[in-house]
Amino acid sequence: MKKKNLPMEIVNQHAAGIDVGSRSHFVAVGQGETQVREFGVYESDLRQLAQWLHEHHITTVAMESTGTYWQNLFAALQGSGLEVLLCNGKFTKNIKGRKTDVQDCQWIQRLHALGLLTGSFLPDDTTEELRTYCRHRTSLLETAAVTTQKMHKYLRLLNLRLDVVVRDVTGQTGMAIIEAVCRGETNPERLASFRHGNCRKSREEIARALCGNGRRDLLFALTQELELYKVLQAKIAACDVAIEQLLIEQVEADEERRQLKADPKPYKRVNKNAPQQMDLNQLSYQYYGGVDLLKIEGVSHATLLALMSEVGAEGIRKFPTAKQFSNWLRLCPNTKVSGGRVLSSHIPKGSNRLKIALRNAANAIGNLKETHLSDFFRRVAFRKGRQAAVSATARKLAVIIWHMLTYRVPYNPPTQYLFLDEKRKLKLVQRIRKNIAKLDLKPEDVGFATA
Repeated sequence: MKKKNLPMEIVNQHAAGIDVGSRSHFVAVGQGETQVREFGVYESDLRQLAQWLHEHHITTVAMESTGTYWQNLFAALQGSGLEVLLCNGKFTKNIKGRKTDVQDCQWIQRLHALGLLTGSFLPDDTTEELRTYCRHRTSLLETAAVTTQKMHKYLRLLNLRLDVVVRDVTGQTGMAIIEAVCRGETNPERLASFRHGNCRKSREEIARALCGNGRRDLLFALTQELELYKVLQAKIAACDVAIEQLLIEQVEADEERRQLKADPKPYKRVNKNAPQQMDLNQLSYQYYGGVDLLKIEGVSHATLLALMSEVGAEGIRKFPTAKQFSNWLRLCPNTKVSGGRVLSSHIPKGSNRLKIALRNAANAIGNLKETHLSDFFRRVAFRKGRQAAVSATARKLAVIIWHMLTYRVPYNPPTQYLFLDEKRKLKLVQRIRKNIAKLDLKPEDVGFATA
């Protein structure tokens, strides 16, 4: 039998594929053996790579997002005027068989020439700078949390049960007592005198918890951890200054944003890990051009910081629909259908920092009462459990945020979710009447309307 050719349309005539590596990059401008070349990773090598692509009249390049090795190459190719497509590694996976760097770059070039690859979301340069600051700040917070755990451990081994009488060891009362212990103070009454007025436990109870054993080795380790904790807090404060300066620069560059004024929100509690010095309510309102995202219940300052650093001011417009935005966050079920039957409909694995922030906000919404989103949370939790309700509410938050930022509309929840409906009102009236009947009182005596 004769072999039949199945032609495929070439979408990108001048396409190249790059297999990114840690020590060298393999570049393919075609499927021939002479159309593949290896380049180094130094700056001079990247310039030669871009020049070689221009010599072969290449206009568009596809590469895998391999760790952090792609970033310098991506910037060099974009700076030379080439269109660069950054692809997810699972979309460029080759068929089974022999695997070499040459075959990988040729496979990427073939897929890109046929138009079978899609690019990943990448923010602009300013948002990438803000992302670096925020991710470094998160890393510092995680290190500080480990240091706090070690201070807990050494205090417990010293038999100084500060964690029992104080809610937060790194709070005002806890830090004052730990500093006094590290200076050599051993008198429980003297240590208890550092109690702050807002502390719930009495001075006598705190003194009973601070009768330690005085071991020198544990005291030395506690002092080291305290010094490290203070250094980390200073680094976090410096990171907050850099973040605030960058946000102010972006706001000051636009005259319209400078004139905006946000409503104060004293009911929004500022978490101790959130930036303390900057007015994130005002800065976010100006940053998004008059869209007040803090009016959404459950959205905190940490949620806003994650959204600004991961997506940016205009990055959300790269998603044509809210469904694509929630799908990028991996908050939508990945439904698989075969033979007319649903095989699975689970949310795909994988996470990013914005998804984690939205899930934390959704978990906080689940603890609220009589709000639009908390009612939605409870309806889903009643049917499918709390974990499913967190994912569903996080997806709903993503849709609300997309619509607010895309169409520049304020948050306006439906009014029917804000008040008790008639059925619940009737149950409340019946309960009050039963309590009045038990006390042998008339409704007029307690001012209860019978109508």
